[in-house]
Amino acid sequence: MAFNSDSVQVFLTVLDQGSFSAAARALSRVPSAVSMTMAHLEAELDIQLFDRSGREPRPTAAARALEPQARLLAQQLQQLNAQALALTQGLEERLTLAIAPELLAARWRGPLAALAHEYPLLQVEVLAAPQVDALALLHSGRAQLALVFERPSIDGREGFQEVGTETLVAVIAPDHPVLAGARAAAQARGEPPERAMLREEHLTTTRQIVVASRDLGQTDPRFVFARHHWRTDNHLAALGLIEAGLGWGWQPRALVQPRIAAGTLVEMPFENLSNGTALWVDVVWSKERPLGLGAARFVALMRDSATPQGAAR
Repeated sequence: MAFNSDSVQVFLTVLDQGSFSAAARALSRVPSAVSMTMAHLEAELDIQLFDRSGREPRPTAAARALEPQARLLAQQLQQLNAQALALTQGLEERLTLAIAPELLAARWRGPLAALAHEYPLLQVEVLAAPQVDALALLHSGRAQLALVFERPSIDGREGFQEVGTETLVAVIAPDHPVLAGARAAAQARGEPPERAMLREEHLTTTRQIVVASRDLGQTDPRFVFARHHWRTDNHLAALGLIEAGLGWGWQPRALVQPRIAAGTLVEMPFENLSNGTALWVDVVWSKERPLGLGAARFVALMRDSATPQGAAR
């Protein structure tokens, strides 16, 4: 083939430097070697790439037409060589990140974009799974990292890095019967409807929508308050059920804020307690498997991008 990694490099260097001699200096070669490489390339292509009638060779229209693809090829070769070097240094072929659905609105895209810039050929897979399932994917080796809320206890098999906090709030549809009843009670007391308040018993007596594992035996008791609850493993399904007035649910404030602004959800107003629970968010990995280069770099990028949250837990 006429073009190869060397001839592409020489061709582009001549274009950039403006002469064979300058290109030779940039490439640490003798000018005759550069001239010969270009002459052989022109002969194989049967195209004149440089007009040599003047003091310095000038690129022809054909050379300018080939330049964009030559630069793309050079960039791809550079990425390929970098990927091959990274693989020898421990870069995984694929990085799989399992994310608890409630954290899909968290700050993980920026670090992932930075990782893609550093390792553009790294294959990345992002899976959304309820927290218990995300951790199961991690321990089975299906995922290398999991982005989840803090766990009730420390698991010795897990390493983790705190990367911020998320505030869970109890939300409900504005026309839910429990709110309608509270408004009616407020009016009966001579108070405006917007002063309607709920109490903690409304959390336990009103159907709750829970994002949970498909395994019915796996439920985080920290997030289940109601005696009657519906389950789903999909956060969008949970939000749809809540918006339809079928129950209330715990959701990250950052995730539901657009729906609250649109008026399809409201934070439940309580008379005797505040609505909001702040939980730490961790990137978790298995100590039983060494972190690959990409996973370790992503953890560092998440750590560096985290907003200071005060003292560690």
